Amino acid sequence: LSTEHHPFFVTHSTKNSSTTLTSEDETLPLSKSDKSFDGISIIKEKACILGKKRGRKYKNLKECYKCKVEDCEALFEKESSDFEKKLISSFQKNLTLLIQKTWVEKADAELKEQVLYKLSEYCSLISDGKWSEAYAEFLKIISDVVYLMFGAQTKSDDFAEYALRIDPEFGVFWLYIKNLPESCDWTDKKFRIVMLLGMYFLANY
Repeated sequence: LSTEHHPFFVTHSTKNSSTTLTSEDETLPLSKSDKSFDGISIIKEKACILGKKRGRKYKNLKECYKCKVEDCEALFEKESSDFEKKLISSFQKNLTLLIQKTWVEKADAELKEQVLYKLSEYCSLISDGKWSEAYAEFLKIISDVVYLMFGAQTKSDDFAEYALRIDPEFGVFWLYIKNLPESCDWTDKKFRIVMLLGMYFLANY
């Protein structure tokens, strides 16, 4: 097992006859001439030092490393949550603006207002983490918005091909949406990923 990228490891230098214990937190130089040198003991000591810096007490290196992993996971979850909130906000703002700017026939004016209302409701649902409950509404909103933009031709069989010709990026997005099942028994995690992909496109469209 390579320790090249492990957060704690001992390296021996031939240039200055010293041994250095390194980590991302600090470096401890140790003399090779010290006959009492014990790498394991020093690593345990290092874990103790790191524990004091973090206000924690580690029994051994494994516990210290596990804690570092947990810290990274917590940071990742926070960053993921922050990104999700920003994406939902951008999606709602951009799609609302797109709907409002889209000219529609008088007969579709009521649908336009309904879509704006449904969009607000949908964003409230997913903000509360209710992804599976929001899936059907997501598909309906996208379908209605595309209808408001392109009219009755969206119901034709060759609309997907037409969309790819006029705007390849939108065409790929539309193919993605049309290939999603209307109903399924996915996990909440999968519902979330599927919808975030679609939302990401519309948040930047």
